[in-house]
Amino acid sequence: MPVSVIIPALNEAESIGFVVSGMPWQHIAECIVVDNGSTDETAAIAVAGGARVVRADRGYGSACMAGVAAALPTSDILVFMDGDGSDISSNLSLLIAPIQRNEQDFVMGSRLSSTRRDAGSMLASQVFAGRMVGAVVRAVHGFRYTDMGPFRAIRRSSLDALGMQERTYGWSLEMQIKAIQHGLRILEVPVGYRARHGGVSKVAGDFRASLKAGTRILEVLARVSLQGRRL
Repeated sequence: MPVSVIIPALNEAESIGFVVSGMPWQHIAECIVVDNGSTDETAAIAVAGGARVVRADRGYGSACMAGVAAALPTSDILVFMDGDGSDISSNLSLLIAPIQRNEQDFVMGSRLSSTRRDAGSMLASQVFAGRMVGAVVRAVHGFRYTDMGPFRAIRRSSLDALGMQERTYGWSLEMQIKAIQHGLRILEVPVGYRARHGGVSKVAGDFRASLKAGTRILEVLARVSLQGRRL
């Protein structure tokens, strides 16, 4: 089952070369870096490292959707990860293997259930948000996620069936909720997590951006949950 790795990247020139060079190329068909408005050398560095670069409008969800649209039609599994070097690409096999064995449809890497998370790699507010949202999703939908981490793999046909719409940071949570609503086989696996390789976080590094992202995630949680009840 061929695999396409999709990496949204906005001004990640300090880290994207490290991320792309560390790809387990023997296990994937391609690495797509989605540049959604960078003003630095993110795109050029990614291309030099062997990635294919596509452009997208601003917004994390917009970048992910652009990556999906650009992925090779032969890729049966799509993997999403961040471009800041915090996700450990050698853990990719943990995510794709259960799908390749036809045991799961959607596999998420959980930073919060891992003993291999570097100290300081996540803010206390991020840990709290992950656990709070997980508890709410369990109460509403009956499935407990431990995290909203970006490192995840999904069967392409399963993703197509979800009808993803969110264009912002709420895209990841929309996927998680819709995966439950559509009856996908879901698995979380512990993965390592590092402090970012370079640069500044677009969310955690800015209070206003953090507040905006948090508000949007709550909006997505409410909207997608209500939509699911109408199905």
